[in-house]
Amino acid sequence: MVKGRIERIAGPLVVAEGMAGAQMYEMVRVGREGLIGEITRIKGDRAYVQVYESTSGLSPGEPVEGTGGPLSVELGPGLLGTIFDGIQRPLPVIKGILEAKAPERSIFIERGIKVNALSRERKYHFVPAQLDPGSKVRGGDVIGYVQETSIIRHNVMVPPNVSGTLVRLAPEGDYSVEDVVAEVQHGERVQEVKLYHRWPVRLPRPFARKLEPTEALITGTRILDTLFPMVKGGTGAIPGGFGTGKTVTLHSLAQWSQAQVVVYIGCGERGNEMTEVLERFPKYKDPWSGKPLMDRTILIANTSNMPVSAREASIYVGVTLAEYYRDMGYDVLLVADSTSRWAEALRELGGRLEEMPAEEGYPSYLPSRLAEFYERAGRVIALGSPERVGSVTLVGAVSPPGGDFSEPVTSHTMRFTRVFWALDTRLAYSRHYPAINWLVSYSAYVDLVADWWHKNVDPSWKRLRDEAMNILLKEAELQEIVRIIGTESLSEKDKLVLETARLLKDGFLKQNAYDPIDAFSTPQKQFKLMRMIMSFHKKAEELVRAGVTVARIKEALGRLYADMAKAKFTIRNEELEKIEELEKAVEEALESLRAEIA
Repeated sequence: MVKGRIERIAGPLVVAEGMAGAQMYEMVRVGREGLIGEITRIKGDRAYVQVYESTSGLSPGEPVEGTGGPLSVELGPGLLGTIFDGIQRPLPVIKGILEAKAPERSIFIERGIKVNALSRERKYHFVPAQLDPGSKVRGGDVIGYVQETSIIRHNVMVPPNVSGTLVRLAPEGDYSVEDVVAEVQHGERVQEVKLYHRWPVRLPRPFARKLEPTEALITGTRILDTLFPMVKGGTGAIPGGFGTGKTVTLHSLAQWSQAQVVVYIGCGERGNEMTEVLERFPKYKDPWSGKPLMDRTILIANTSNMPVSAREASIYVGVTLAEYYRDMGYDVLLVADSTSRWAEALRELGGRLEEMPAEEGYPSYLPSRLAEFYERAGRVIALGSPERVGSVTLVGAVSPPGGDFSEPVTSHTMRFTRVFWALDTRLAYSRHYPAINWLVSYSAYVDLVADWWHKNVDPSWKRLRDEAMNILLKEAELQEIVRIIGTESLSEKDKLVLETARLLKDGFLKQNAYDPIDAFSTPQKQFKLMRMIMSFHKKAEELVRAGVTVARIKEALGRLYADMAKAKFTIRNEELEKIEELEKAVEEALESLRAEIA
């Protein structure tokens, strides 16, 4: 082990001398308390270490000791339902340790505390695969499974860097993560396989082949699923200024998305926001399985009052956990709130390292770091047998100062993501939630998911979606005219466009994340709501061409017009026939009006 001593301290950065032989990104223990750090630069025998804990109280001359390995995470059963800090220390375990020492002590994490990410005492019932001793195995092969939660069956896999002949496979029984469940011989070396293994967070986990993402990731949020859809294995960004609803949107994604595993990273956000997650998530049920939401969720909390350097690590820890469950064949959603705070950590550490700043003080390698993160998304065929297809979907919130989307983090993120859900301050202040601006947002996956909607919902989805989008775009153009000369000078056809756009905004795009009926909308309900509104537009357009005014059409509909706008929170997901009845009633009212003027 390399041993040196502290030469200089600058905030979270420690310069250690006498570190000849140390490696880049090697984990080290700093000071007498053994604070966790990571080497980010080597110059001669000096190592520049970013420390993931508070450096207050450290002094020059204290020891710095290398561990011989990079920053790694423990991958095995017991991850789901747990909340970790930015370097995978389980916060409930730490809380228990601190309370046992002294209940009146500070609620903050003690420096230098060492705990295992996975419990060594808990036993799991291991069921071995049908493999005989002497079988050839390689990285990714499933050798058995344990039931981790009520939702997730945890495949026990041969680590990616292990291959050879299976010498021994443990019989069915209860084992802890430290127990050896298999032995693999490669040459003269026999490697032990346990229920868990370690993996460096900065090294992407290997896979057999990458696939084109074509399956829609249903989020239950209408504007996302219908206008700007996401796919399993896709990348997305949610930029927005203060108060536009980024966190609530991410909460909705984590709660309702059709992902089998969710990794939620609170990266540099306020503590009260993570507290809300911790209070709400255990109470919710997964809408797809009916089981507790925490049975499929991993939370990583690295709030704004925690050491800034741990923000940088938390993103890599989270995506490595996501890749692990992807390798089991699961669809994983990772949401990061927010990547701007991560970028701010890079900026602070870059300043401590005396690096030349680029745009707005951010380091010049900011784009490459963002690319490294988002490139770890994708839908893949996993290593090993049996064949498994899994995906990692990455969605990052961005917090541009003043809502300026031209600032570096937002503009570079747009280069590496294919879905852009832009939150608008004006929409938020007018109480339109989710405040996603349909004129600025985009999705590159619309054509890719059209087949999924065609097969699973309705063949006319793409046509109706495009028609609805065209009406919203036309309405934005007409609003410029209305501001100047008012609505009275518009043609009846244009007035109908304004009315339909109002129906789309109030009855389809607006969605209450806290309403028990409206919070989650199935694809079938989304389509029927959109079809009802577009059917109204088509029938009304025929009447307008026949000389009927829009005011007369609204008068003929009476309460039905308001019922269309309110259907989203008066009709449940399982009562879709009521939407069809409402659509039919609207058509009959318009047909009656046609008969009157004939």
